Amino acid sequence: MLKERLKNYQIILASKSPRRQQFFKDLDIDFVVKLQEVEENYPDELKGKEITDYLAALKATAFKNLKENDILITSDTIVWFENKALGKPKNALEAFTMLKSLSGKTHEVITSIAISSLNSTKIINDVTTVTFKELLDDEIHYYINNYKPFDKAGAYGIQEWIGFIGIEKIKGSYFNVVGLPTHKLYKALLKF
Repeated sequence: MLKERLKNYQIILASKSPRRQQFFKDLDIDFVVKLQEVEENYPDELKGKEITDYLAALKATAFKNLKENDILITSDTIVWFENKALGKPKNALEAFTMLKSLSGKTHEVITSIAISSLNSTKIINDVTTVTFKELLDDEIHYYINNYKPFDKAGAYGIQEWIGFIGIEKIKGSYFNVVGLPTHKLYKALLKF
């Protein structure tokens, strides 16, 4: 249905995330991947979804030459915990520190998507609440050593081992935690 609606457009996914690319395939959307490097800095006063909204829009501004039939999709995901954004860990120590802090507690995963054309940008976002059990240090080390979660906000992938053994409950979209609120993207593209 969406494929038919979008047949006259080129959908550009500006993400190297294999998970986001797979979601587009699974949604049966024809797309091309194009990447532009962007310094992912944001003003300190931004909180929660203001951060992801800002970064998704910022990533869209890097694409200067959109054509009339292009639809550009940019997005950003953070883990929001104790009034702080947890992005991607730089190393194993930072990953351990993040996971240790999330252990036994509840946090939010926030994803924003910017859908841009030549003349407009629409931003949508989604928030999912995730609760971890108390994680043992050995479990955290095992996960980091075997899954290397350095490309994931908050240092974990819900779809990986740590999610299987560590997540007690989620409230909201599972797919949002993986990296894209597919239900909201689908609805927004139908309207776009």
